[in-house]
Amino acid sequence: MSRIGKLPIAIPSGVEVKIGEGNFVSVKGPKGSLEQKLSEEMIISIEDNEIIVKRPSDLKKHRCLHGLTRTLVNNMVEGVTNGFTKVLEINGVGYRAQKQGKKLVLTLGYSHPVEMEDPEGVESAVDGNKITVSGINKEKVGQYAAEIRAKRPPEPYKGKGIKYIDEVIRRKEGKTGK
Repeated sequence: MSRIGKLPIAIPSGVEVKIGEGNFVSVKGPKGSLEQKLSEEMIISIEDNEIIVKRPSDLKKHRCLHGLTRTLVNNMVEGVTNGFTKVLEINGVGYRAQKQGKKLVLTLGYSHPVEMEDPEGVESAVDGNKITVSGINKEKVGQYAAEIRAKRPPEPYKGKGIKYIDEVIRRKEGKTGK
């Protein structure tokens, strides 16, 4: 049995879960609503205020989908109740970020400022050298944070660039002259 897949998902108060035709799951909560079509092979049911995901057989494909399906549903429930955030940090002389409406303007040592539009359902906020990306969809929050980081990934010699707040950069020593 999948250790993750067999865990039930508790439905918090104020959250409404509907499982429609063909495993179309919609979750409504205080922060918003999410909808997702999941694999039709999995058996998703609601039993006494808990969501339970079961698999039809022990085939490798079904074992793979079991934990994935449960995690996707859990992320939807978690997103509409608490939401998700990712914090990025900018390091480097002259590297800055600022908000202009729905646009994030990054000054990263290029000959031009890099402008990024916040995607639907995702917000970004700037506080000094920290950028906070938040939203209810974990996939969109992670993707947008990764796109921001990709504009200037951290380099190992001086540690300049955009990194996640909990990311550790392995530093290298520079050239030694003789």
